[in-house]
Amino acid sequence: MTVPTLDIERAIWNDGVEPIAGVDEAGRGPLAGPVVAAAVVFPRDVTIPGVNDSKKLRERDREELFDAIRAAASCVGVGIVDHETIDRVNILQATVRAMHQAIDALTVPPAFLLVDGNYFRHERLKFRTVVDGDALSFTIAAASVIAKVTRDRLMREYDREFPEYGFIRHKGYGTPEHLAAIRRYGLCTIHRRSFRMPCEAEGISVRSSHEHPQHEGTGERGRTDRGSLS
Repeated sequence: MTVPTLDIERAIWNDGVEPIAGVDEAGRGPLAGPVVAAAVVFPRDVTIPGVNDSKKLRERDREELFDAIRAAASCVGVGIVDHETIDRVNILQATVRAMHQAIDALTVPPAFLLVDGNYFRHERLKFRTVVDGDALSFTIAAASVIAKVTRDRLMREYDREFPEYGFIRHKGYGTPEHLAAIRRYGLCTIHRRSFRMPCEAEGISVRSSHEHPQHEGTGERGRTDRGSLS
């Protein structure tokens, strides 16, 4: 398995630009729950064995690396944009919002951003988008782990409230188990109404049910950390 390196970061450092923040997201594709972004700044030349694209790692390894990243990083910022905002502004704009929240939450202001993907914008900071950046850049890969673990923990919390959907296992993605639950129970509060549900395409009516007022208006959150993010 190939591992991300500091090659991209070193090219930027050699131009006299630092610190660098890696930025990535988790949760663009699921049918339910928030989109989460993370931004991570490390001291120059710091690496952590095992850090890789979070999708390539086992859950147990992600959890261990989460703690290692927090311990080694200069700072970590997290942004969370909920399902209601996703439905209102669309998932692409919601993802950019979450990334901005994560960047704004950093206690060490970055001079440059390395952002996973092919679309981003920022009015103040210089940045570079990197397709498959979490597989190429160590700093982006670290952000991918923070974002993924943070979102997975949120979905485990939602699983306790909506156990019939199996969020603890699929984290809101459109698995056969999840689609079967939607067919049986309808949509719960955290489902994204703007997403076309695959079971709708099959001609099955999806009703809205299990509305929990305490989740209304959860909005957007950002947080920062030097070692206590959980």
